[in-house]
Amino acid sequence: MTGTGTRMGSSAFAALLTLASAAGAAPPAAPATAPATPVAIVGGMLMTITRGIMPNGTLILRDGKIAELGHALAPPPGAIVIDATGKYVMPGLIDTHSHLGVYPWPDARAHEDGNEMTDPLTPHVRAEDGVFLEDPGMARVRAGGVTTVQIIPGSGNLQGGQAVILKLGLGNTLDDLKFRDAPRGIKMAFGENPKRVYGSRNQAPMTRMGNAAIVRQAFTRAREYQKQWGEFEANAKAGKPTVRPERDPKMETLIDVLEGRVRVHVHCYRKDDLLAVLRIADEFGFKLASFQHCLEGYKIASELARREIGVATWPDWWGFKMEAWDAIPQSPGLLAAAGVRVSLHSDSANVAQRLYHEAAKAVRYGMKPEAALKAITIWPASILGVDSRVGSLEVGKDADIAIFTKHPFDVYTRVEKTLIDGQLVWDAAAKEMP
Repeated sequence: MTGTGTRMGSSAFAALLTLASAAGAAPPAAPATAPATPVAIVGGMLMTITRGIMPNGTLILRDGKIAELGHALAPPPGAIVIDATGKYVMPGLIDTHSHLGVYPWPDARAHEDGNEMTDPLTPHVRAEDGVFLEDPGMARVRAGGVTTVQIIPGSGNLQGGQAVILKLGLGNTLDDLKFRDAPRGIKMAFGENPKRVYGSRNQAPMTRMGNAAIVRQAFTRAREYQKQWGEFEANAKAGKPTVRPERDPKMETLIDVLEGRVRVHVHCYRKDDLLAVLRIADEFGFKLASFQHCLEGYKIASELARREIGVATWPDWWGFKMEAWDAIPQSPGLLAAAGVRVSLHSDSANVAQRLYHEAAKAVRYGMKPEAALKAITIWPASILGVDSRVGSLEVGKDADIAIFTKHPFDVYTRVEKTLIDGQLVWDAAAKEMP
């Protein structure tokens, strides 16, 4: 294909990455605005996710957005041209369950900042305050085509804390990487983990009964706290003498949950735990965004679909503890067939480098290929509430792109290039991690 743009080979892009990976140097801060030079990705198999597959397609990227896509479009004057002939171009992959930065490499006790296991209820802590930006896992996950991650606390607490959604660009500060205007999220956990952590200390919760009771108690206190502040504000407005209640960050976070300002993601494995969480959500009137892991979700797939609750899961992690015993590899396919939005998550900086292999495994066990592609792109974007920005190749969406050498489900494929907001953040030809 010919055009009026400037065709630049891998070496030119490698120079950009070399600047970011100079020995011992921190990556440069993200610019305030995306580069003005347009980018044209030409000749590739465009896997749009929401609008089918477009052979020999062209993507035009401007100001960090997808400006045009179609067949045989001429690159704009002065554009950087990426030749994707014979390759597969798809939206950047999205991981809804990441511990990058809060459990960084190398694994060491001093680096463990993902579980504030001093109280079973810590809804006020924030993952963003524990993210180590020099985690080597971030560069390797970019090399796997992942562009957006939800970093969440671990599952040692019933209410572990608030998530942060990042774009894995080359920024030097957390503010450079935060997904602008993404909805807030919170991590909760039921099942074995909280009762094991606190029960081993002869402290509540020690049982599944205790898990549910403590969470109910927390939301009951939040309602009472909400009522106290309502009465205080009404009295103050009416000019009546009143005592100002003491601020409680825990309770304020839970009120935000109850009033729908925070998306709730619950770590849960067994069917009985899933149903217990649904009872509590119904009792207090809040909605769940997703069940995380949800290995027995296939047993109540129709109920999850009816409630429009997403499921973030693995295709083949099972048997590693008792509550993971009834997992089956067919679960993602069964859930998707029932109408559930499925996200194939990582829970691991290792697995996150190959989310496309996770999708391929799900296809091997019955998931439809088009559903498996959605499970690493648009469905996780929807679960996080950012699907208007990312998750598919559509005009106006963020220019977060992964270019594969072969079909993403081919065992020999690799990610050749990753772009975030139209900027190259991984190029396999550079042979260095930025």
